[in-house]
Amino acid sequence: MSGRPADPDWSLMRAFLAVARQGSLSGAARVLGTTQPTVGRHVDALEQALGLALFTRSPGGLVPTAGAVALLPHAEAMEAAAAALARAATGAAGGGRGTVRIAASTVVGAEVLPPILRGLRDDHPGIELELVLGARSEDLLRRDADIAVRMVRPVQAALLARRIGTVRIGLFASPDYVARHGLPSGPEDLGRHTMLGFDRDDLLARGASFGGRPVTRDLFQVRCDNDLAMLAALRAGVGIGACQAGLARDWALVPVMRDAVSYMLEMWLVLHEDLRHDPVLRTVHDRLADGLAAYVATTAGR
Repeated sequence: MSGRPADPDWSLMRAFLAVARQGSLSGAARVLGTTQPTVGRHVDALEQALGLALFTRSPGGLVPTAGAVALLPHAEAMEAAAAALARAATGAAGGGRGTVRIAASTVVGAEVLPPILRGLRDDHPGIELELVLGARSEDLLRRDADIAVRMVRPVQAALLARRIGTVRIGLFASPDYVARHGLPSGPEDLGRHTMLGFDRDDLLARGASFGGRPVTRDLFQVRCDNDLAMLAALRAGVGIGACQAGLARDWALVPVMRDAVSYMLEMWLVLHEDLRHDPVLRTVHDRLADGLAAYVATTAGR
């Protein structure tokens, strides 16, 4: 008789993944919509089936063993395959019905996607949409989202990435601010103006410069790490701040030192390769690609 471990049931693997991500049986139970004893029994059964200890206890909760860490990518691949199967079945049975979860930054999700989603829903009422917005890139490999709009190129081999184009970021001010304070004559004149910028999160500012000067926190007199709040302050005439050129055009903002202050961000649309043949996801993906490409095309000349 072979010593090969028994093939584990998918429900056991789901419990294993949930505990690894949540760090506790109780947290995994909440995510799975079941009870803590049930999750515990599933983990015990998986350990018996595999002949392997999966977790050790620590003051911070349950920690995966080295063996469990080696299993995680395979369990996540099973999770993605199960989700793809469920979506394919839904699409086949429902004729273009299903739910698609889209991840994006707060700015893209709040200001760029809504017109695209409006048309998508009008044409495909059977497709339900979920938006996950925030600075953190949702992990498509872990099925946190089905499609993601990212401003950096993904590196994971299991993801299909389509480059939409480049989005120009520049300095802008509202017409009201310009009427009250005028425009700076050059980078050396920024000190007499109210500048809007980041507080602690400098991720997007890395590598940027104002007329050759690196963008650092001390350049700003009004600071906030919420991009939507800073855009609201910009539109209200609080000061001068960075903005995507396409949004600046829509809001009739005034360019500030266009030749001296400008940098580009790439926009990518990302889909897990296992989902590329799903008809519902392809419908959403293609509509997003067309809408985002049209948006990016408006940023070049502003």
